Amino acid sequence: MEDTQDHLHKAFRDNRLLVKVPQVTIFFWVIKILCTTVGETFADYLNNTLGFGLNGTTILTVVALAITLFFQFRAKSYNPALYWMVVVLISIAGTLFTDNLTDNLHISLLTSSVVWAILLVATFGAWYASEKTLSIHSIYTNRREAFYWLTILFTFALGTGVGDLIAERFDLGYAVSFFIFAGTITAISLLWKFNLINHVFAFWAVYVVTRPLGASIGDQMAQKDPKYGGWGLGTTTTSLIFLSAISILVVYLIFSKKDQIVLNSDGVKVDSAVSAKA
Repeated sequence: MEDTQDHLHKAFRDNRLLVKVPQVTIFFWVIKILCTTVGETFADYLNNTLGFGLNGTTILTVVALAITLFFQFRAKSYNPALYWMVVVLISIAGTLFTDNLTDNLHISLLTSSVVWAILLVATFGAWYASEKTLSIHSIYTNRREAFYWLTILFTFALGTGVGDLIAERFDLGYAVSFFIFAGTITAISLLWKFNLINHVFAFWAVYVVTRPLGASIGDQMAQKDPKYGGWGLGTTTTSLIFLSAISILVVYLIFSKKDQIVLNSDGVKVDSAVSAKA
């Protein structure tokens, strides 16, 4: 505990933003869903439209993700552009990891979903055993950040498997899948609002479900399948729409600083707007 307090006091004296992730606001959830949609459509765009193939797209995405994570870990504070670039790439990577299991290794979506769920639970267990917290408001060490990004990767991979399983393997289609996931998120939110589940569990539960929700939106817009539905806008147009929306919102957050978390010398969160004026 003393080491943590020493770290906080030193960081405060150095005038640094300690927490390297954004405040959970409406902007966070909107951009998160936009990123999950891009993860679904842009992976298909690279794979099919540009002809990179599944293996080529996977290699390209993993290399790009490794580079952005390198800079993210070196950053001393939360950087909206860098942070959300990592989320976009990790969303694409999670999609591709599940697609590789399905297409290259011929592992069923049900099996891959179970595997990702086990890995996710194991990561949560290791994170809590090591840090005694799963709160994203405490991401100010490299170890906690490593747990954070690994958790996010598994949530995207799991969400991809569950989304495809419900929409395609269960033949429910993209629109019905959207309402199922939207309803699940609403139910979790209500359970949290009435204090039936704690906020940390609620956050991560919603984080998992927003992945298939975003994928359903992306598939509904990009695909046109007589069995599963869709509007047929194509992966190129859909990806451009959502990447543009992400860019606009991130630029807004860079200037407004509405999603930045600042800790005082005691490790207590303070209003970022007040800190910016100080």
